[in-house]
Order: sequence, then structure tokens, then C-alpha cells
Amino acid sequence: MNPLGCVRSCYDVGQRTAETLTMDYHRGVGVEVRIARLFNMYGPRMYIDDGCVVSNFFAQALRKEPLTVYGDGKKTRSFQYVSDLVEGLMRLMEGEHVGPFNLGNHGEFTMLELAHVVQETINPNAKIEFGPNTEDDPHMRKPNIKKANDLLGWEPKVPLTKGLPPIVSDFRQRIFGNQKDGYTTG
Repeated sequence: MNPLGCVRSCYDVGQRTAETLTMDYHRGVGVEVRIARLFNMYGPRMYIDDGCVVSNFFAQALRKEPLTVYGDGKKTRSFQYVSDLVEGLMRLMEGEHVGPFNLGNHGEFTMLELAHVVQETINPNAKIEFGPNTEDDPHMRKPNIKKANDLLGWEPKVPLTKGLPPIVSDFRQRIFGNQKDGYTTG
């Protein structure tokens, strides 16, 4: 991480600061706390234009726009379905362990693989375009969830290929309303 000029440094530094302050209150004042580190969550009702890769690809495919992959498409991410995240948070909050706990999926996909899965799920004819790489964006982001598995008895259950289809009708309804794929029905 480049804390001095990276576009993303405020996110990374803010996260570390919040964890540090949380632990200071825990140790100094005895406040009961839990720390969860969340990784790329997806599911129905996620924001359509939030800038995250899953929602970007879905919105682009439904709008019949090219899917934009930044860089060479080899960056990897893990994606967890919303129900898996909720289960992990509930186990953390109901347990005795402070954390931090990584709550994410141990499965890993390149951005190009994700684009192909979205193509297969929504629009096999969707084009893929490559854009300039995002400055200082990590090449790999895959959580180590061993601690959550060992201490909370938690692990994600929904694979990406099963979690993406339920989002299609949700996004389609919110983007087009009573239309299907951009064409008026009725």
C-alpha cells in the first residue's frame, strides 16, 4: 500500500485506523467489540451503480454495453453471497471472540473470468473491453478465512455461479421497470 498518494489509500488507512481505535476502546475502557473484515459481497438489491465490479458487469450486460475490465483482467478477487456474509456476522456477534475475522469467500476469480461468467449468465453476446489499470489496486484479494472457520465454525456456502442468477431479475426490474432487456412489453 502507498499511504502517501494512492487513490485508494484513504480506504486502507481508514480501515486500519478504525480497527486500532476499536481495540483501544476495548482494552482501555472495556467496551465489548467485534471486528469483521468484509470482502466483496454481492446479492439482490445491491446498488446498481456503486462502482463494484459485480454490479458494474451486471448493469453493463443488461444495458447491452461492453463489460469494462480494468488492466489485463488477471487481477483476482473473491466474492461472497449476501446470505453467507450475514451468517458470518451473526456468528461473530453472538460469539465471544473479538476478531478481527476475515469474512469472505476462499474461491478466487480473475476479473476476466468474472466477465465471462456474467456473459454466460446474462448476455452471451456482450463484448468485453479493457480499460486502463486502476492505480495501486492490489493484484490479488483473497481472504484467509481459517480463523473464522476454526473459531466461529463459519465458511461460505454459495458458489459464485449459483449466487449470480438471482441478481438478474432484480437488476432487470430496477433498471428497466416493466420492460424486459430494454424493450417495452405488453
